[in-house]
Amino acid sequence: MGKENKNKLMEQCLTSWSADSWSLFSNPSQTAQSIFFYMQETGCFHTFYPYYTERENLNSFLILHTLSGRGILCCQGQEYELGPGSSFFINCMDYHKYFTPEGSHWDFLWLHFNGSNALGYFMEFTKNGFGILEKQDGAAPSRIESCIRQIMELYSKKDITTEVLSAQLITSILTEFILRRNAGTGSASAAGALSPDDILIPPGIREAERYINRHFQEPLLLDDLARQLHVSKYHFIREFSRYVGSSPHEYQIELRLSYAKELLKYTDLPVNEIAERCGINQASHFINLFKSREHITPLQFRKSWKP
Repeated sequence: MGKENKNKLMEQCLTSWSADSWSLFSNPSQTAQSIFFYMQETGCFHTFYPYYTERENLNSFLILHTLSGRGILCCQGQEYELGPGSSFFINCMDYHKYFTPEGSHWDFLWLHFNGSNALGYFMEFTKNGFGILEKQDGAAPSRIESCIRQIMELYSKKDITTEVLSAQLITSILTEFILRRNAGTGSASAAGALSPDDILIPPGIREAERYINRHFQEPLLLDDLARQLHVSKYHFIREFSRYVGSSPHEYQIELRLSYAKELLKYTDLPVNEIAERCGINQASHFINLFKSREHITPLQFRKSWKP
């Protein structure tokens, strides 16, 4: 009887959060549970005192990223303060508690996930001791935040690719945790530290990626980019695809469509003007391109996001 109680799930929570807080649940397929990292639950909470969650023996791993305010994590026998931009990664089998302290609010994104190798990643992350990731001074917006938001978007419109793409994003999050922890940029931020991308991607390819990010609405001049790197156009395309995961042209299309989605969701601009702002001169071409990638028209996409 004692052994059963020791391994029994303990979970308590005081739901002091605002009405615009929300969560998404997933019922992972057998395939996902067998070979992928898979999302169990995700959401965005806007909490206030006396919010808390306390648990133990939950078969899940939790990643939490603070957006604003202040929170406290009690884990591994220590107490950690969580400020804007900080993130933690814990094994929910271990006892833990996190809460909003008195006189404060705490807004955060969170992701419960699991997978056959999740424990291995956690052990690698904590091999030199547990710690949280603090916001890096002068760093770009957190990859952890970005990946969680992408997972949320994937599951809000789930299709046959959702579980595979979600697994890829979870792997990216875990990679960031391990790289930054090993680089000594966890609990104590290192000024001027390299980001994981800068470690993994050659500087020339990274600079080309940044250029396309800034000029995605303009014609893509591959010859000019290759000339700046002192390589042939075909070598540049091959190396860019190798390190970024898509060709320069495909990368530009993804940026244009992402921007188009933003305009469709948050403005009332007509489709032809959105096409022009994305760098596509013909509205018909924009509509066909959008439909081929999203399987719905731009107007259908807009309606799906606007009640």
